[in-house]
Amino acid sequence: MLEEEKKHIKQAQGGNQESFGIIYGHYVPQIYRFVFFKVSVKQVAEDLTHEIFLSAWQNIKNYKQKQFPISSWLYQIARNKVIDHYRTDKKNISIDTEDFAEETLGFKEQDNLDIPFAINKVKSLIKLLKPEYQEVLIMRYVEDLDHKEIAGALDKSEGAIRLIQHRAINILKELYEKHRGSN
Repeated sequence: MLEEEKKHIKQAQGGNQESFGIIYGHYVPQIYRFVFFKVSVKQVAEDLTHEIFLSAWQNIKNYKQKQFPISSWLYQIARNKVIDHYRTDKKNISIDTEDFAEETLGFKEQDNLDIPFAINKVKSLIKLLKPEYQEVLIMRYVEDLDHKEIAGALDKSEGAIRLIQHRAINILKELYEKHRGSN
């Protein structure tokens, strides 16, 4: 969590653009990765991320800090923007592996030549899961959010998030085993 986050939120709610800029600078990489993982097209992810933070700035006065950090609120906005994108786009965008860099998942160096193949395999298999399962796995393992933050973003209990995560992992394992060796 961002140091002095409550202070920056309060100042941003008062119209301080610099404080909002600090919040933006801290959370934009995480939100972008989440969106990119969902849409798989760099330009679309960049545009949606811009829309998410524009919406956050326009609505920051309405944000009420509960037991969840502001990141949960930003993920809610992101999730809704992605849903709106697919509703209005109506076409199924395929996964472009050339747009998918290892840095997106936090890899800095390629230590193992199999990593890119495994990442692409898992990424393509995640797309076969229900959207709710996808979101939980991305937020938990790509964005490294804890169960409480995910619960806040998806408006569910922590127990429900743990159950969804468990089910999603089991299905993903089954899919991985089923598709092992296929390209």
